Amino acid sequence: MDEVTLLSPEGIAVGTMSKDDVHTTDTPLHLAFSCYVLDDDGRLLLTRRALGKRTWPGVWTNSFCGHPRPTEDMSDAVARRAGEELGLELVDLVMVLPDYRYRAVDASGIVENEICPVHIAHAGGPLDPDPSEVAEWTWADPADVAAAATSAPFAFSPWLVEQLPLLRSRGAV
Repeated sequence: MDEVTLLSPEGIAVGTMSKDDVHTTDTPLHLAFSCYVLDDDGRLLLTRRALGKRTWPGVWTNSFCGHPRPTEDMSDAVARRAGEELGLELVDLVMVLPDYRYRAVDASGIVENEICPVHIAHAGGPLDPDPSEVAEWTWADPADVAAAATSAPFAFSPWLVEQLPLLRSRGAV
């Protein structure tokens, strides 16, 4: 069972907790990451969260997210999760929003409460998504995704809705 790193309000590691136990109606602040994957044409990989996911099932989101293990290097964690969730090798991985932080409450009452550095990478091959993680996926023009997220934010994860304008303002997607 994987563990996540618990954080103080200042972002300092203060302990660990089982990943299965951390997301509740009173989720403690912990470390996570988001990654946006681009193809050779500059299109963004969007994934629709599997219907069995505990939080935000069935919503469209960035390419993938995850939690580094307590002693794991962040870039190694992103690469590991890309393989686990998408069956994908990444190239040109770059952290673009190192201090992104958010708190959001799912309709079920479960809370996400994360310091969540955001990464951009390029696909290093074909996808083979894990159906327990990903219900659907598509490659889309980032401007079209931004317009859709602005028009219908309820159809997307709250972190994508917040992250995408920040990434676009930096020219990252």
